Amino acid sequence: MFDLKQLFSSDGACAAVLPGWRARSQQLAMAEAVERAIADNSVLLAEAGTGTGKTLAYLIPALLSGGKVVISTGTKALQDQLFHRDLPAARRALKSPVKVALLKGRANYVCHHHLQRNLADGRFAHRDDPVWLTRIARFAATSSSGDRAEAEGIPEDATAWQYAVSSRDTCLGSECSHFKNCFVMAARKAALDAEVVVVNHHLFFADLWLKDEGVAELLPACNTVILDEAHQLAETAAQFFGETLSTAQLLDLAGDTKRLAAVKAGDFPALRRAAEDMIKAARDLRLAFPQNPVKTTFAELSRYDKWPAALKILSAGLDEMTKLLESQAERDADLKNCFERAQTVQATLASWQRDDAPEHPRVRWLETTLSSLLLHATPLSVGAMFGARLTERAQAWILTSATLAVGGDFTHLKTRLGINECETLCVDSPFDYPRQGVLYVPQGLSAPNTPEFTESVVKAALPVLEVSHGRAFILFTSLRALDKARGLLEEAFKSRGWDYPLLVQGDAPKNELLARFQKAGNAVLLGSQSFWEGVDMPGDVLSVVIIDKLPFQPPDDPVVAARIALAEKSGGKPFMDYQLPHAAISLKQGAGRLIRSETDRGVLMICDTRLADKPYGRLLLNALPAMTRTRKLEVVERFFAAEKLGCVAAPAVIEP
Repeated sequence: MFDLKQLFSSDGACAAVLPGWRARSQQLAMAEAVERAIADNSVLLAEAGTGTGKTLAYLIPALLSGGKVVISTGTKALQDQLFHRDLPAARRALKSPVKVALLKGRANYVCHHHLQRNLADGRFAHRDDPVWLTRIARFAATSSSGDRAEAEGIPEDATAWQYAVSSRDTCLGSECSHFKNCFVMAARKAALDAEVVVVNHHLFFADLWLKDEGVAELLPACNTVILDEAHQLAETAAQFFGETLSTAQLLDLAGDTKRLAAVKAGDFPALRRAAEDMIKAARDLRLAFPQNPVKTTFAELSRYDKWPAALKILSAGLDEMTKLLESQAERDADLKNCFERAQTVQATLASWQRDDAPEHPRVRWLETTLSSLLLHATPLSVGAMFGARLTERAQAWILTSATLAVGGDFTHLKTRLGINECETLCVDSPFDYPRQGVLYVPQGLSAPNTPEFTESVVKAALPVLEVSHGRAFILFTSLRALDKARGLLEEAFKSRGWDYPLLVQGDAPKNELLARFQKAGNAVLLGSQSFWEGVDMPGDVLSVVIIDKLPFQPPDDPVVAARIALAEKSGGKPFMDYQLPHAAISLKQGAGRLIRSETDRGVLMICDTRLADKPYGRLLLNALPAMTRTRKLEVVERFFAAEKLGCVAAPAVIEP
């Protein structure tokens, strides 16, 4: 054991090299718990409130342990932040020489084969694709990593990237002529050689459970697994334990087959015709449903009368194309790859149509977008599969986030992830929430399930936006409510002569919207689910977070409905055991956008009176930071009036 108390003290190694360092008892408590878990090869669930410094609290003991460590984060953005900012800081503090590596999913690295093939082919969906692809080629020629995040001047969301990367389906593996120079293989080799490897949850689960080369190779050799933003694990795991097949995937396969048939098998026209039939069948399958998006379970599909015939035609067309691909597979590596992809699609489609095994309950469901159709088979529980991983070998598993427990209780997370034996730790935020923030639940709002609810939210928000001079996030639980609020706010801003920039999710990439918000200094940003977490906007630029309603999962969602039904069948209480804890954790995430530093001040406004009126509201309130609570607009007005003086009104309570 190392002297963590000295390392994390006000005159220790961290303070010596990290500007603005402050010793925090909460951070030390977490670091000591992580150290114990690593030493004992045990499981630790650690909730660390905002401002605790949880990243260094797990990095320092992990680096000191001397073993191999795999760290997984919730998103690629957090992965880059951890690798490029937090990990170097920890290494500086410890003067640690350990080898570190960053490993991302295959689609983040340029693929020489697909890049060159598509440049030569010259067929693109958008006019600017050839320009961007040429720039990508120049980047690939000089880059040592091939990581698209390092391609300066090329937009991350440029459609040309789809012509420059491979997927699990389209990678040729060792048969590729560029295998020796492959960026993906180089990144994986570096990860195998490193002592600390940073990945993200999607790669973690995709490689681990689909048995691809990557994390699945790293885990057996590592001593410690650290899963940051662990509140996302159950939902992410369900994606990868389940199966999905989309018409977009079918169209890609058929399109690749058609193009290759013309180039590599021109003397075999039957393959090209089969691919064309497949393209039509995939499009007709989407047209079997209304234009408006649909979400429905397998059991409810009988109400769509065109669906059975369309699926039958598609299945027959897929079988025919697969048979013809098999006959031509030995002519070319790309044709062989298409054949293998077709076999995988066949297996997924057959699995989706099979009845469920009682020991592995799942829900088969379908959803459509404007242009595509997706068939999903989602497990109702991932606990047995995930929990088994924790005990396969002697390793330490650290699961951490600012939002894991509900009122200090980890039962919800443990149940969903199948965790039996573990240590748990809750460390509070060091922030002075009663002085720094106000929780405001307005009175007299319409009920959340009424048509006029969004209008009443906007009406209640306007006086708050006036005294805060913008500087607000308004977070919605649905895109429909967001769109309605946009129109109402645009009209209200215009009639009042307000010049607050109104930034709306979907109008630009997320990072661009956040940059505009930061630069404007008085903007109002409307966001849905993607803005509820992973957004760090410290300082005066964000002084209000408004949440329209409690984030209960929609009970008509096929997966949620199936989980509720299973819980009821098992004699459980789905609202108290599943829906309410899930909402509490989501609400904590949204609220956590507001106070990000010890000097931040702001108002959290929740426009759902169930928080004050319903018996379960107390549990949700107790999950939130201990801000001053009020139902009176005057308290909010006094809070902002006192902003320059650095004080806040006396704590209040939510009146009945």
